[in-house]
Amino acid sequence: MKIIYMGTPDFAVPALRALNEGGHEIVCVVCQPDKPNSRRGKEAIPCEVKKYATENGLNVYQPERVSSEESFKYLSSLGADIVVTCAFGQLLRKNILEMTPYGVINIHASLLPKYRGAAPVNRVVMDGEEKSGVTIMHTDEGLDTGDIIISSEVTLGNMTAGELSDLLSEMGGKLVLEALELLKNGTAPRIAQEGETNYAEKISKDELFIDFSGDAASVANKIRGLDPFPTAYGVFSDGRKIKLYGAKYISESHSEEYGKILGVRDGYMQIIAKGGIVGISSLKPEGKKLMDVKAFWAGVQNKDSAAFVK
Repeated sequence: MKIIYMGTPDFAVPALRALNEGGHEIVCVVCQPDKPNSRRGKEAIPCEVKKYATENGLNVYQPERVSSEESFKYLSSLGADIVVTCAFGQLLRKNILEMTPYGVINIHASLLPKYRGAAPVNRVVMDGEEKSGVTIMHTDEGLDTGDIIISSEVTLGNMTAGELSDLLSEMGGKLVLEALELLKNGTAPRIAQEGETNYAEKISKDELFIDFSGDAASVANKIRGLDPFPTAYGVFSDGRKIKLYGAKYISESHSEEYGKILGVRDGYMQIIAKGGIVGISSLKPEGKKLMDVKAFWAGVQNKDSAAFVK
């Protein structure tokens, strides 16, 4: 098929690679305009999809509004069979949705209808769900409300959001090839979305702080769901903010105050929370590089009073 691909972050690269190497013709790669990076003197930094497209000689288009009249005229002139989107970052209007013979399909990082919206990977881990997956769906004018073509699920276990994102992005690349084959053969189903729906809102800065007086299992889920980005943090007893990584829940009774650090065991810093212990495998103090907890703990002088505070 002749494909217009719309995507922006690194999550969208494996699907573009799969399409490009899978015998399809990518007539255009559409991604968000380059954004200035304040850490590099406001130099415009290309997104990961643009980097891949440029390195592989693919046509790149970066409109401010993809559904504008100007964008529509250009994209419709390319004679594409279908539009494939993945974490693109703009809602599509009716003109783009109806522009090609096969319409628009989207690669969504959850098992719809649960976790529609901006942050499904983070939210599904934060909420302690047992399973997630990838859904290939027909795109309509709603927010992730279109009919499902095909989906595939995965068991989360103790994965972080970053690990889940990497897995789902690769799964999405394989699954979209299957969906295109079904569409081409005229055998693609249209399965209406039914059941419970959760809106996966974008993560706010207020959600990043960890209060260890909360339920230990929920705290561990939250830290994993924000790992590696946008990253949970706690406030150490000396006032420093410390970013937290690699959390797991340890079911163990205790009588210490919430937030107290028991020490390091089996590669995890053990922190008291309600109903158990939260283990952390690595951390990043303010102004420091990422370090393992054993190295951090060795440098703590007042270990008896060491804790994470509210």
